[in-house]
Amino acid sequence: MRPNQLQRARATSLPSRENMLQRSPSVQQFWDDNTELFSEAWHEWEASELANLLPLNDALLDSKLREAVTQAWQDPSKENTVRELLHEVAPGVFSFQLFAPEKLAILRDFLTKAADAEIPLRPPYGIVLNRGGAMLDPRSEGYLAAPEFQHFYRSLLDNYMRPIARLLFPEVTGYDTQTFGFSIQYQPNKDTSLRMHSDASSVTLNINLNLPEEHFTGSGVNFYDANTGKMVEQVFEPGIALIHRGHVPHAALPIISGERTNMILWLYGDNGQIPMQGINNSQHDAKQRWTTPTTNFDRYAPF
Repeated sequence: MRPNQLQRARATSLPSRENMLQRSPSVQQFWDDNTELFSEAWHEWEASELANLLPLNDALLDSKLREAVTQAWQDPSKENTVRELLHEVAPGVFSFQLFAPEKLAILRDFLTKAADAEIPLRPPYGIVLNRGGAMLDPRSEGYLAAPEFQHFYRSLLDNYMRPIARLLFPEVTGYDTQTFGFSIQYQPNKDTSLRMHSDASSVTLNINLNLPEEHFTGSGVNFYDANTGKMVEQVFEPGIALIHRGHVPHAALPIISGERTNMILWLYGDNGQIPMQGINNSQHDAKQRWTTPTTNFDRYAPF
């Protein structure tokens, strides 16, 4: 690795918000030209910060979930222990405790320090451009390429999200080889909400990263119930995750006070394929859920 890549990266300015929203060709060129520089800078940054960072590993997860998932990996017949921790809170939407609230400060501290590293990060932009978020997956330009975070991110997807998704939605098996992730932050007078939409994913995992002392009002998530034609609102607690099929319409309601920080993870198939709506094959062998498919990082992210 060439020295002083961190200094070079810090001296590189992000494209303007306007150019990013307009998807100017110069924006794509910016990320293409600096891919290697930013990757090396993240390695250099993490090496310099190791003494100030606590490790990111499974210890951050809820102990009951961690134990149940570990048992299921060893013996798939015990996957019902995992299922018992997942609660359907709206049609096809399940809630569970993913992170231990008392351990969230470790992850948040890492993300805060990374945001302050002055290495350009690409904010997530699709429906809107979020000013407090970042791309997390290696398939996305300008992603958070810190090695320790990437190891943790991959473990979260492969060891937890994918088998839980297969357990709840068996038809996604084979449509979950590709991954995508970003963080997002809602703040009054900045990025306050997200209008009704569906995701270009087979499955979406939406995780609240607020610390127990970080209170907010508003900012519930509305899920559309196709059976009743009504909305079902869910309010996040620290470390809680909501998992649902990507095609379920949902919206983030306006935040009134405080801030809400979330991590959103997607699974989908090669070439962006997702299962046809209405297919729900519950006859898959349970062992398929606790295996990790080969992934391919060469295709462009859909968001």
